[in-house]
Amino acid sequence: MAQFQVIQPETTYTGSPIQALKKGLPKQTQSLCPDCSEMIDARIFEDGGKVVMEKHCKNHGDFRDIIYSDARLYLKMEEWTFGDNRGLENPIVTDATRCPDDCGLCNMHTSHTGLANVDLTNRCNLTCPVCFANANAAGYLYEPDFETVRKMLQALRDQRPVAGRIVQFSGGEPTIYPRFLDALRLAKEMGFSHTQVATNGLKFTDLAFAEQCKEAGLHTLYLQFDGVCDDVYRRTRGESLWEKKLACIENVRKAGLKIVFVPTIVKGLNDHEIGDIVRLALEYIDCTSGISFQPVAFTGRIARHELEAKRFTLSDFAHAVQQQTGIADPYEDWFPLSCVTPFSKLLSALRGEETTTLSCHPHCSLGTYLFVDQNRKAVPVTQFVEVGPMLREMDELSRKAGKRRLKFFTKFEAWNSLRKFFHEEKAPQGLTFTKFLQTLQGMTDKSYGRGENETKGFTYRTLMLAGMHFMDSYNYDVERVKRCVIHYAAPNGKIYPFCAYNSGPVYRERVEREFAVPLEVAEEMKRLDLLAKKKGCGSCVAEPELVG
Repeated sequence: MAQFQVIQPETTYTGSPIQALKKGLPKQTQSLCPDCSEMIDARIFEDGGKVVMEKHCKNHGDFRDIIYSDARLYLKMEEWTFGDNRGLENPIVTDATRCPDDCGLCNMHTSHTGLANVDLTNRCNLTCPVCFANANAAGYLYEPDFETVRKMLQALRDQRPVAGRIVQFSGGEPTIYPRFLDALRLAKEMGFSHTQVATNGLKFTDLAFAEQCKEAGLHTLYLQFDGVCDDVYRRTRGESLWEKKLACIENVRKAGLKIVFVPTIVKGLNDHEIGDIVRLALEYIDCTSGISFQPVAFTGRIARHELEAKRFTLSDFAHAVQQQTGIADPYEDWFPLSCVTPFSKLLSALRGEETTTLSCHPHCSLGTYLFVDQNRKAVPVTQFVEVGPMLREMDELSRKAGKRRLKFFTKFEAWNSLRKFFHEEKAPQGLTFTKFLQTLQGMTDKSYGRGENETKGFTYRTLMLAGMHFMDSYNYDVERVKRCVIHYAAPNGKIYPFCAYNSGPVYRERVEREFAVPLEVAEEMKRLDLLAKKKGCGSCVAEPELVG
């Protein structure tokens, strides 16, 4: 990698300077005090094979947290980054000077939206101990009306040079939003190519509801999935849910939808379930497209000894997968999510237009793709493809192509030049180089990766295995926030990075309080609405989107 030159832009589209990624250890960064949220300096360094962050607040003292339990894997993630993106041509906030104080997205942000969240409500039909978005805990009701939802979606579609294409409705529990099916239809009408819902799955235990969602335009459930037994759910979600999770999966399969399992992992609580979750996903590979493991983020104050006992890092996750399944080697088979940027750059060059590029920080996530044969045997892509050299070649090809629209034979030659990195004799049964390229295309363009194309075998069955570690105030790194690709659209017209909306400055609380009503007011409005319906009159009460 030392001889490979990364092209690093100097400024965003609007002229804000971009500081290139700091690699190696030790290093300095900017973080936040967990007590007062003031910006403070932080040092990241290796200690006994682990990567540690230490910082000092003049008012609240010293803080220390393990951000990666394996320094070797931490450094590998940094090797596979291909330079920053340039953010938005039309940022909503144009005069920001310090991250994350002037959020929205701003002129300093280097990434456009990869996945957008739109919170439909903070109400829920569960009361999970680990949840950060709950009406009962917050003491108010946040539930945007339908026209506000339209404006939030439009803000994502208006982004340039790449319009928002993938939207996830979230909450609370978004399926209990009064116009949830209308929201799905709206996203489809507005041109989003992929629509998913972050859900606990309870409403999908009704097959008719799952079929209605499919008809309305839903593609994927981002399914809360902490384990394969009720003991885990009673501890993480407050009640027994295992049979309901299985019923949800069966109905999703019957309706023709897809599922990504989303386990929240707490060390010592359910990290032993990782292997069983992977095996279950392979069992349901016809409807399961991925698993997004999310180590828990500590949004409240926590004692140091408890933090050390429960902190689960991405390197812990990579080692746990190997130990519990034997499928993927931590040092050979895992790469950061940002490693796919050369593929996006090449697609953009060949198509003559910008496409979604996941240019996030290399320590936000890691993952691998498993190719799954007819016997449900899973093989990591790295075992039959020279992934590193192929990514470098893609990056160089994209530079040569530039933004010129290439002729067909030139496009063919560009893709065919990657053949040398594919070793068919090591690939799963039935996977040819052509089908491999078609599968890559299906991953980035969902119209090729689902429906009739999938049924006809245009793509090969894959399972994305990924870990996404959202930050809290103990491990906060401003450099990660600047590069975030998972965003929230808000009713105030702004768009926020995930780790600024839910942690750090926690813009969620500010936004929701501005657009919320007290719970007692919401309950009274709901009572009046029900009364009016009994009397056959609906003209004198608030609109149903608000009151639920």
